[in-house]
Amino acid sequence: MPPDFRGKVALVTGVGRVGQIGHAVARGLGRAGARLVVADVNAAEVGARAQEFTAEGFTVQAAAGDLTTPDAARGAVVAARERFGGLDVVVNVAGGLVSYGPVLDLKPAQVERELAINIKTTFYVSQAAIPALRARGGGAIVNFASAAVLRPQSEMAVYIAAKSAVAGLTHALARELRDDGIRVNAVAPGTMKTQDNLVQMKGAKVRWVELEDLVAAVLYLASDEARAVSGEILAVTGGDL
Repeated sequence: MPPDFRGKVALVTGVGRVGQIGHAVARGLGRAGARLVVADVNAAEVGARAQEFTAEGFTVQAAAGDLTTPDAARGAVVAARERFGGLDVVVNVAGGLVSYGPVLDLKPAQVERELAINIKTTFYVSQAAIPALRARGGGAIVNFASAAVLRPQSEMAVYIAAKSAVAGLTHALARELRDDGIRVNAVAPGTMKTQDNLVQMKGAKVRWVELEDLVAAVLYLASDEARAVSGEILAVTGGDL
């Protein structure tokens, strides 16, 4: 049985594209009974996901904006408070690997973008959400680090730096917010079986992690079942460490 999120409001970022992690996490929370705020930089795509989830019977509010900026992050939290009266769960999925290659080949724009989409989004959304979570007497934040932080690989330096910052932020916020009843954890996924990865890594020998297994880990960390768990980085790799 999945955790029960009935009566809970969950904000999930990075929910624009079908078959990707944010899409799967939002659907998992919706199926578990959560009322959803789905956020993404692409207004058309996040609007389409909201319509899709509404057709599945979920209660959903879309929030479009560039979450690397404080204003957009605050806007997503405002959407939760105005539509649903509060916020209980934040899942910071937005991010990804966009700058791959030798460190000497990376241009400043690539470095800035990789850091922005991974650590700025996570920081600003978490920062915006803290007052709303406090107002509910506590809640849960689940961040997205990466298995690459635990097992570094070559030609991924700036991505690993960004995700290491996410892991550090997770530890710091867990300590800072513990007396508020706000738990902060992160998952560190391995090679996910997303639509994009299946295309990009076609023919490669890969130990795939199924989306449903990652969703189960996220829902656990976000749920009351993990009420004594905070400050942890949970590897979801199928043992590929």
